[in-house]
Amino acid sequence: MKLYGLKNCDSCRKAKKALEANGNTVEFIDVRQTPLDDAALSCFLQKFGEEKLVNKKSTTWRQLDEASRALPAMELLKANPSLMKRPVLQTDDGLFLGWAKDVQAHFEQ
Repeated sequence: MKLYGLKNCDSCRKAKKALEANGNTVEFIDVRQTPLDDAALSCFLQKFGEEKLVNKKSTTWRQLDEASRALPAMELLKANPSLMKRPVLQTDDGLFLGWAKDVQAHFEQ
């Protein structure tokens, strides 16, 4: 299982802690330290869509100028990894976005 996120993100830390407590082995990938390659970003965008994957409520988004906000999602996320909604979990069952109750319930089984 891979967890993509940021090391200082509360949701990522909660997800990692809960997953490991349920006996999962979690490989944590900090997207700032290890930027996502085009294949992974394309896969995430295809699965979740730009509207869900790009966090437009974030501080990073609010600090961008209009020209930057108009960039394609792929370029935007490569230039600003902290714009990605997180965590993104990659498992044998597929990809999961966020750490909401529905995602938590899937991993408590």
